[in-house]
Amino acid sequence: MTRRALLVRHSGRPEALAATDAVVRALRAADVEPVTATRDTTPGELPDFELAVVLGGDGTILRAAELTRGTDVPLLGVNLGHVGFLAEIEPADVETAVQRLTAGEYTVEERTTLDLRVIGTDGRVEGCWALNEAALEKTDPARMIEVVIEVDGRPLSSFGCDGLVVATATGSTAHAFSAGGPVVWPDVHGMVMVPLAAHTLFARPLVLGPSSVLAVEVIDRSPSPAVVTCDGRRQHALPRGARLEVRVSDVPVRFARLNPAPFTTRLVQKFDLPVVGWRGVTREDEDGAG
Repeated sequence: MTRRALLVRHSGRPEALAATDAVVRALRAADVEPVTATRDTTPGELPDFELAVVLGGDGTILRAAELTRGTDVPLLGVNLGHVGFLAEIEPADVETAVQRLTAGEYTVEERTTLDLRVIGTDGRVEGCWALNEAALEKTDPARMIEVVIEVDGRPLSSFGCDGLVVATATGSTAHAFSAGGPVVWPDVHGMVMVPLAAHTLFARPLVLGPSSVLAVEVIDRSPSPAVVTCDGRRQHALPRGARLEVRVSDVPVRFARLNPAPFTTRLVQKFDLPVVGWRGVTREDEDGAG
C-alpha cells in the first residue's frame, strides 16, 4: 500500500521553495509519496494520505485544515509566518521533523472547532465551520449593526456594534485576542464571544461551555446588514432578520506534536513575553512539599 503525505505551502513565500525541497527529499527517503496541493485543490480531489506537512503561517495551516476536514490526518506546521501559533517547527528543523513524523514519533493534539448555521430570512440554512473563529462584521463601513445575543435558547443582551468574534481556544490568540478577549488554553473545550466596538455597558467577552449554543440575530432595524467569515476563508451573508447559531463541533482538527513543551512555553515564545525574575520550584522546594 502506497504511503502518501499531503504538502500544503504558501506559494507567495520564496523561503517556502527551499523548505518544500527539503520536505520532499525527506518524504521520499522514508518511501512516502508527496502530494502537493494547489490553490484550486478541493478535498474531493485528493487521494488518501496519512499525514500532512504545512509550510507557511497560520493562514496556510487553516487552508490545510480545510483540506483535511473530517479525516484523522495530523497536520505538522512549519513556521514561515510571523507568529505562527499553530506551527510546530522552524524551517531549519524540517528534515529531522519529517523523519520523525514518517516514523510515527509524534503525539496528536486535537483542537476544538466550531459548527455554524446561518438561517436566512426565507428559512434557508447554510452550514459552515471554523478552527480559529467566526467573525460577524458590518458590511456598511459608515454604519453599525444591531444584534441580539442568545445563549441556550434565552436572550442575553442586544446592542449596536461593529461586529463580534466567536472563537475557539485555538482562535483566542488571533482576532479575538486583538479585540480584547482572553487567552484560552487549548484543552478548554468551549468558545469565546468578543464584541467589537459595542455601544453598550454590558459588552464584555463571554466564555461558553462545550454544550452551549450561541445565537446572534441581526435585528430588522439594524442600520447595516452583516457578513460572517469563518477563519478568514469562507463567507456567508447575514441580512437584516437573519440568524447565526454557533456550537462546539464534534469534528476536531488534529496536529502532530514533536515537542512536549506546554502551551505556556509556546505563549511566552510566540509573544516574546517577559519572564525575567522567575525563580520557579527548586529541588529543595519539591523535597519539602510533603
